[in-house]
Amino acid sequence: MSLATLLNLADSRLPIGGHVHSGGIEEAIASGLVRDVRTVELYLRRRVRTSGAVAAALAAAVCAGELTPARAELEADARTPSPSARTASRAQGRGLLRLAKQVWPQADWTGLPARPHLSTVFGVVGIACAAAPEEVAAVVVYTTMTGAATAAQRLLALDPAAVAACTIRLSALCDDTARTAAGSLTALSDPLQDVLAERHLRRDMPLFAS
Repeated sequence: MSLATLLNLADSRLPIGGHVHSGGIEEAIASGLVRDVRTVELYLRRRVRTSGAVAAALAAAVCAGELTPARAELEADARTPSPSARTASRAQGRGLLRLAKQVWPQADWTGLPARPHLSTVFGVVGIACAAAPEEVAAVVVYTTMTGAATAAQRLLALDPAAVAACTIRLSALCDDTARTAAGSLTALSDPLQDVLAERHLRRDMPLFAS
């Protein structure tokens, strides 16, 4: 895959609906768990190691042909206990699928449901653009981190440079996570993120969908 394609897939401007999802950080802020750049970094580190690692491993397995899209959907459901988190993943997956069909119309998208998990679609996109599994894993890990970081910056009115520096400090963790994810499936869980996802649904007038 070309570097430009990889950068486009990792760009927060990618029109897949990610800008309306906070990755649980809106609820973490409302609960007082995240308050400043230091606690944002702790949250992002935790998210990369859990949700990011799981999604990246599934996407890499699809890209490598180790999982069919249908099987990947079952595996993603099993690894996402929160119904709210599953809904958020499928909403973004639908957005990526819509875009991918326009960019790679020659690819086979028939094995995907109408609302697939985001990790499944990233895996099939990897096949469509001849990406290596580790490259796809890296994109998934990176977007898992930056989506929550951008939301935190907006919600807490943080210095953009400080948030950018925070994500750069996590670069080595993202690389290591992607490398490991490309090697084997993982079944990590994070009860805190599940609780935050479900609690978010009961909040009055949230700014983000998740």
